[in-house]
Amino acid sequence: MKSVKALIVMSVLALAACESAAPQLGPDGKPLPQLYKITAKEAGVIPQRVLESVNSLRAARGTAPVVLNTQLMAAATAHAQDMASQNRPWHWGSDGSSPLDRARRQGFMGHILGENISETYETETETLSAWMALADTRDVILNPAATQMGFGWYQEASGKIWWTMVTGQ
Repeated sequence: MKSVKALIVMSVLALAACESAAPQLGPDGKPLPQLYKITAKEAGVIPQRVLESVNSLRAARGTAPVVLNTQLMAAATAHAQDMASQNRPWHWGSDGSSPLDRARRQGFMGHILGENISETYETETETLSAWMALADTRDVILNPAATQMGFGWYQEASGKIWWTMVTGQ
């Protein structure tokens, strides 16, 4: 009898867990977005995950892969933080700096080919997908002249994420 009661209790707990795992739906019937919080563990894998995704997209177009460049990553991260402090996504720094200026500050002496920016609550892969949907940002990602890439972000306490990608050669 005890085993039957234990089985019933376990079944009820399992069903309760299933209910809480179901996504909440909005008025349109679609799942409500979930807050994407970048943890220390996530932060450690995001650059590699983006690099692999970018290089898969480039390979599908017959374009050579890019490599991560620490100087471009530092420039991208600094710009993401600066955009957050300005509370606007744009390509100019609060000090009037351009993507080239920011890369030079970090010691990058190559050519800057492009910069993609975003202000969103979306993940890095959702952001990359949104960039691929627009010709001008897609061209930055797929530019055959690009050999190096920097990718950085800043996440506010509210969950809003400022993403920056810089490509160069």
